[in-house]
Amino acid sequence: MANQHFTKPPTGVWSMMTPVKGKIIVAIALSVLSACSSLASLLTIPFITAELLSEAPEPDMIRRWVAGAIGLVMIAFTSRTFAFRVSHIGAFNLEVMLRTALADHLAQVPLGYVITTGSGAIKKLVQDDVKSLHAFVADSTPLIGQACTVPIVSLVAMLIADWRLGLVTLVVLPVGLIFIQLALQDYGEQRDAYNRANETINGVIIEFVQGMQVVRTFDDGSSSFGRFQTSLDTFTQTLRDWNDKTQFSARLGSLLFEPLPTLVVVSTVGVWLFSQGSLTLPRFLVFLLLAPRLCGAFKPILTLSYLINQANAGALRIASVLAEPILLQPVQPQQPVDSSISFHNVTFAYGEGAPALQNVSLHLPVGTVTALVGPSGAGKTTLARLIPRFWDVDEGVIEIGGVDIRQMTSDTLMSWVSFVFQDTFLLHDTIFNNIKLGRPDATRVEVEAAAQAAQAHRFILSLPQGYDTLVGERGGQLSGGQRQRITIARAILQDNPIVVLDEATAFADPENEVLIQAAIAALTQGKTLIVVAHRLATITQVDQIAVLDCGRLVELGKHEQLVSVGGLYAQLWSRHQAAQHWELGNDQRDPVQKQAINNV
Repeated sequence: MANQHFTKPPTGVWSMMTPVKGKIIVAIALSVLSACSSLASLLTIPFITAELLSEAPEPDMIRRWVAGAIGLVMIAFTSRTFAFRVSHIGAFNLEVMLRTALADHLAQVPLGYVITTGSGAIKKLVQDDVKSLHAFVADSTPLIGQACTVPIVSLVAMLIADWRLGLVTLVVLPVGLIFIQLALQDYGEQRDAYNRANETINGVIIEFVQGMQVVRTFDDGSSSFGRFQTSLDTFTQTLRDWNDKTQFSARLGSLLFEPLPTLVVVSTVGVWLFSQGSLTLPRFLVFLLLAPRLCGAFKPILTLSYLINQANAGALRIASVLAEPILLQPVQPQQPVDSSISFHNVTFAYGEGAPALQNVSLHLPVGTVTALVGPSGAGKTTLARLIPRFWDVDEGVIEIGGVDIRQMTSDTLMSWVSFVFQDTFLLHDTIFNNIKLGRPDATRVEVEAAAQAAQAHRFILSLPQGYDTLVGERGGQLSGGQRQRITIARAILQDNPIVVLDEATAFADPENEVLIQAAIAALTQGKTLIVVAHRLATITQVDQIAVLDCGRLVELGKHEQLVSVGGLYAQLWSRHQAAQHWELGNDQRDPVQKQAINNV
């Protein structure tokens, strides 16, 4: 993990707090001081009482004890306030460090890991899990200092005052500690189920919000909201099951550490000892004042048991992500000599599943256009995404300009390859900043020139603030065709020698399709282009067509050659042609074309 705040990958909640260890120690120390001062202020009462009951009470001595008590209370209050202030500052610092570390690390792991992890899980990790650590550091650490100090100091004072009554008080503690240990037990199976249910809710909410247009168009809300309700019910039941396993021990432990039960036991024995004349009133007061504090000191930890378990679970999840191997960078980086691309016996699988690609060998000469076609799931997009190292191949080599892409730095690789996805994505920022995303140093003249080449300049100028118009979340203020032209302008501005195109016109209307095709022509001029093709009519003139099926390269050639062979491409072409001859309410396909569709 490349982050200056962590010298080694954290393994749990305590190691996760290493960067703010100094502030935590200070917070605990201040909490200890507060607890000691508070107890000391209470212990002045027996001395004042003893002075008042003496045969010749001294007013000056009483005033000094009262002044001391007031001073101790002020110290206790001030140190407690500063303890929580320091712990909260440390918590906020840790929150910033962890989110920075996660952002830096996720930027270095393969993009495929981010894609497969999913937005719901990442959102929970960066937001919820980090927040649980914030709450733990901010609120728990001072209470831990208090919980450790108060019992020890109180017990020592009570044993000094009267060892018999001190032992009576001590008897209550082991029973309560047993129930506290049960309540603090981390039920791993329930915790994992809770986390899965929480991630599902996050994913459903993100999907529901991002797909609101589709939901409102095709669904009355019953289906989409039903999925959310189902995930919410699962989450609620999981939390209920977890609570059922802990609530008995937690409640009983909490009851035993309430001040009243302890006070009843101590008072009963203390009154008996006092009546026997073996216990003085000032010493009895020590127990009446400290015994409730002794047991009550553990109650905050019991109350925070859920928070502690959540913080530890969150820390483990954060640690697992920070321990995820980053995309390896070469020790001696190399530069490609040209923009040719070669796949040599490439095999790749997602995790432990069947290979998505098997022994694929393919060469894309400089300045040529290669189309990837095949049935759904054939491996077209996977092959294209291996070029910028979304994942690394399991076997074989991918070369650009004769250099293994693993021997190129990520910056070098991305300076050679541009991507235009079918699923466009724009930041919630101005059009100007969205276009220059790939070249932050680009001038306004260069940005406008790229927009003109992408057929976007005219519609941009028609917007209220022109290039300074905010596009909305995910570009929601623009039409699909406009968003696509903005992403093409972004790629044109980058001017990388290689362009990977997940066919941008697949869902464009006729007017936008013409404009997008013109933009693509400007983008790809003189470049090595690889197209993930969905509409076969757009690739009949390309230099070569690579036909994939079940992760294997089964055919390679030009359109006419592949059609004449009568293989898989010819079948795909026949189905494509058959799909062109239909009208609403009037099927114009001939019997051969209908049979071709039926054979799909």
